[in-house]
Amino acid sequence: MIAALCALVLVFDGYDVSVFATTIPALLNYEPWGLNADELGVIASLALIGMLVGSLLCGFATDLLGRKLMLMLSSGWFSLCMVVCGFAPTSEMFGLFRFLAGVGLGGVMPTAIALAIEFAPRTRRNLVNMVLTSGFMIGMLVASLLGIVVIETFGFRPMYVAAALPLLILPVAWFTLPESIEFLVSKGRMEEARMVARRYGLDVLARAADDASTGRRSSLRALGRRPLLVPLVIFGLGDLVVQLFIYGLNTWLPQLMSMAGYPLGSALSFLATMSIGAIAGGLVMSWAADRAHARPIALLGFVIGLVALVVLSVGPPLPILYLAVALAGVGGSGTAAILNGFVATWFPAAVRASALGAYMTVGRLGGILGPLAGGWIISSGLSLEWTFYALMIPTVLGVLVVLLMPRTTEYPGKPPLDSGAKRSERAALNEAQ
Repeated sequence: MIAALCALVLVFDGYDVSVFATTIPALLNYEPWGLNADELGVIASLALIGMLVGSLLCGFATDLLGRKLMLMLSSGWFSLCMVVCGFAPTSEMFGLFRFLAGVGLGGVMPTAIALAIEFAPRTRRNLVNMVLTSGFMIGMLVASLLGIVVIETFGFRPMYVAAALPLLILPVAWFTLPESIEFLVSKGRMEEARMVARRYGLDVLARAADDASTGRRSSLRALGRRPLLVPLVIFGLGDLVVQLFIYGLNTWLPQLMSMAGYPLGSALSFLATMSIGAIAGGLVMSWAADRAHARPIALLGFVIGLVALVVLSVGPPLPILYLAVALAGVGGSGTAAILNGFVATWFPAAVRASALGAYMTVGRLGGILGPLAGGWIISSGLSLEWTFYALMIPTVLGVLVVLLMPRTTEYPGKPPLDSGAKRSERAALNEAQ
């Protein structure tokens, strides 16, 4: 239930990624604004810059408010800003509220993943993570399918107003989702922590031992020391290159297909195909990661993405083209899901939320660069295959980065905590006992 609700919230995170891509052809043709590909690349990156800011603020706000309230506020803020985008009178206001919507979205994914992983069985954490990521990919699929029906008749504005739907889900989530045991323990609210632990069959004493030091300062100190810092940097580089691939391809695929001569509906169907490939491939890969190891599965994902781009660059027949687009979804979003699960399961619980926030913050840089690079390439007048050639660079780098990732499924020791964190841990243990 927790995973399903968090996944439902993440549907609209995925919707945001694809809604801009689906509306790019319409925005280019919207005469009152007169936008070109370079300017749309900047607007696309504004949302990603907002997500970067949101990710940076997320850890501090979560420590203060708790994961449950943070998830509600982030989702509500995003929805309201997207509605304003739908009614924006100028491109400048549209870009501003795309940025502000991104700030809200930046807190959604790390908070939802950390909350769901906390309550997931240890042997099913990769699968639970994939359920959440499937919500993200379903949102991408919904945006592309809705675009096929809506845009040619009604224009781009209703696509953004539709993002108000999460406001209907928030009351249900508020009364259904539990608060994080880790957060309750860190705040000394032990009786509430015990009640939640009993409800979900968890051991609050073990949680107190592992998670009492979840304070932001001690978490960052632990992450800043070598045993955890080096893996964190490597994981962050992996997310950077996969986000560069995802946002570069997702943002510009409909426009690239339109430039190749396909009508808008057909061009958007490629985006839907990529989402379907990401969902199906990601579920299979996560199932395999729970039974083997996330590292070789992530490596396979980058290889699949590279093969897909090679095929796309040669302009194959239509059936093979659809297959290559689906495989690109596997290599992009499917691989990102595996890396998210790898980080969430490898880092100790005491630093998990901070590690996810830092990891995703680095990844956002790739997401910012992807749309910009695509806009530059398209505006330069180069042939379509050059976009696919450029996207091959992060996939090759991804293969190299995965080879440097840890060979273990979990961190093999305890995180190096400072003396203040150790005192907090002992105090929480004593109170729990």
